[in-house]
Amino acid sequence: MLVLCLLLGIFGAHRFYAGKTRSAVLQLATLGGLGIWTLVDLLFILFGEFTDADGRKVNTWKGL
Repeated sequence: MLVLCLLLGIFGAHRFYAGKTRSAVLQLATLGGLGIWTLVDLLFILFGEFTDADGRKVNTWKGL
C-alpha cells in the first residue's frame, strides 16, 4: 500500500486497493486533492492509521 501511495497516489490506487472505491474515484478526479490528500494518506499509512473499507487498520510494516 505504501508503494502504491508513493507511485500512484494522485490516482487513488492505494484507496482502490483498500476497497475505498468512492473516495478513490474522488481522489482520481482531483488528482489526489492536488497532492495534499495523497500526502495526508501517505502519513496515515506510514504511522499505521490508514484503514481499509471494513475499518481495519492496514499494517504497513508487516512482512518487512
